[in-house]
Amino acid sequence: MNRIKLQTSNWVIALLIVFMLSISSCSKKILFVTNKNVPAARGFVKVNTDGNNNYTISIKLENLAEVERLLENKKTYVVWMQTKELMAINIGQISSSTGTFSNNLKADFKTVSAMKPTKIFISAEENGAVSYPGNLIVLSTDTF
Repeated sequence: MNRIKLQTSNWVIALLIVFMLSISSCSKKILFVTNKNVPAARGFVKVNTDGNNNYTISIKLENLAEVERLLENKKTYVVWMQTKELMAINIGQISSSTGTFSNNLKADFKTVSAMKPTKIFISAEENGAVSYPGNLIVLSTDTF
């Protein structure tokens, strides 16, 4: 009887390990490269595929200076996604109002895209509705 219990528990453990590995293999964690414009800022991007074959993009940031404090006075941070076709697409903005950043300058960003991202970068802009990134890139991933 004990042998059956031991075999059953081993089988359950093996299934749990396979399940955990399958979940973690669906997710990519990509680090942002440090940039001279905001050298203390750091963070990462996670890209997952959901049940509808869309890509969920989650960003976590630390030490990102308030955008108004940059050398070039801007109003907002804009998140851009580059695709295989090399198009830069505005996928949203990270506001630097006191409600968005905590005292230790942390921020989160989440969105969903039907297109597969190959690179994510963040620029400082005058407004969040811009169609093309400006020249003040503050964080960027390598191509993945």
